Amino acid sequence: MNSGFFITVEGGEGAGKTSAIEAMMQTARELGCEALSTREPGGFPLRSRSAISSWIKAIRPWMPVRRLYCTLTARRQHLAEKVIPALEAGKVVICDRFIDSNLAYQGHARGLGIDDVFAINRFAIGSRMPDLTFFMDVRPEIGLARINADKSREVNRLDLESLAFHQKVREGYLLVASRFPERIVRIDAEQELEAVLRQIQEVMNQKLTGRI
Repeated sequence: MNSGFFITVEGGEGAGKTSAIEAMMQTARELGCEALSTREPGGFPLRSRSAISSWIKAIRPWMPVRRLYCTLTARRQHLAEKVIPALEAGKVVICDRFIDSNLAYQGHARGLGIDDVFAINRFAIGSRMPDLTFFMDVRPEIGLARINADKSREVNRLDLESLAFHQKVREGYLLVASRFPERIVRIDAEQELEAVLRQIQEVMNQKLTGRI
């Protein structure tokens, strides 16, 4: 490839991001691209994602601004140590969550303001916005039902939020998608998995073909 390509995957709880990312990695490799899968929070010196998550969770839930800044600290280092070097090496980087999660969760659902959260994020990411973002869109009641049906999945704090909160998150994602239509592709994640993966593959074929 002539240069790297940065893909992010967003969506509420139970949207099926994990299955989508596995399919994206396979598609990228079939197209002859060297691909790297990563996720946020990650890349912090604490090394393990679970340690970083525990560190962020320790911030009191009623202090969303402090939580946001902790997340941005991890994001900056993740970019510097993992994402940017891979992009400079010409790889396709597929990241589970990035700036749009902050815009939807903290900016809209937590009430900090999408514009303000975006401005704060620019200090962490500079000009390194994703080249392509897949928004895995699912109604919260369906996503949460999927989570509750999966007994092998570890329950996290977001799973325990109210349905009203998750509805606000989805509203936030839809607002963000309307602001960045040039990079955000909405995927109807309520479809059968085969249809979801086919749609993702079609978009990736279009975006990556010719960059090899």
